[in-house]
Amino acid sequence: MPRNESRSYVKKDNFGTDGERPFRTFDDKKNTSRSTDSRPFRKREEGAPAKPYSGAPRPFAPKTSVMRSRKESNSVDDGKIRLNRYIANSGICSRRKADELISAGVVSVNGVPVSELGYKVDPAKDEVRYNGELLKREKKIYVLLNKPKDYITTTDDPQERRTVMSLVEKASRERIYPVGRLDRNTTGLLLMTNDGDLADKLSHPSYGITKIYHVELSKSLSQGDLNKIQFGLELEDGIIKPDSVSYVAGGSKREVGIQIHSGKNRIVRRIFEHLGYEVVKLDRVVYGNLTKKDLPRGRWRFLEEHELIQIKHLIK
Repeated sequence: MPRNESRSYVKKDNFGTDGERPFRTFDDKKNTSRSTDSRPFRKREEGAPAKPYSGAPRPFAPKTSVMRSRKESNSVDDGKIRLNRYIANSGICSRRKADELISAGVVSVNGVPVSELGYKVDPAKDEVRYNGELLKREKKIYVLLNKPKDYITTTDDPQERRTVMSLVEKASRERIYPVGRLDRNTTGLLLMTNDGDLADKLSHPSYGITKIYHVELSKSLSQGDLNKIQFGLELEDGIIKPDSVSYVAGGSKREVGIQIHSGKNRIVRRIFEHLGYEVVKLDRVVYGNLTKKDLPRGRWRFLEEHELIQIKHLIK
């Protein structure tokens, strides 16, 4: 659903330097109501140590009514939880997909098929099966990967191309899968988990999870085109307006930093292609509250407890 364009902007001061390139907001002299934070999207020297991360961005908050309805739908009575949540917690799919399985009649509770959406189960007592296979609540695993180029963001590829799963195969015995996607040639942060409920919410547009990308173009971005991007472009699927965009300080005008909360397919590439630019490199350097600090390309790590708490806070 398109987001109201009158949404408040995220305060740029909340983005600390994490060894990547935080960026400055375009200084619009004609409209002083816009943020004019002049701190640059700094370019770090090759091999230089990463600076400590000092904060995390705050995403656009859902309306109170939306928050209330979600909290009510997630409520727990006498230890019971919704069946779709139990299925999502087993790691086989998201909660939304679980609703489809329930409606299809392939889920049973204590030997009885259940097709009622909203049905509740007791995780400590009830036996839930999918196509006859017993589902167990898995230990939750949260893995952050710095995706390299030429890897497909999928759990399996019929063309036998390299997938991100091969990079995290030693992370856990539990089945984990990517939250959202990055194009084959796009690098950077990718969260992987078996927490279907969390994955579903992070992917849902109503939560507006913030992403920051470093873009390298085939030619210099003109000031006029940068202004057009800042004020919003009308693409084939609607108007898109990034939270902020600017040149990378210390780099050429071919290097641009862009902050965006939209989850539309290939949205960053399409923004620049719409104006006649080819994206040579695209790197996601921030996802929600997560950064690439101390995480080399092609490597992964488990989320730290405080990171997990923060990212769950973003979707409440």
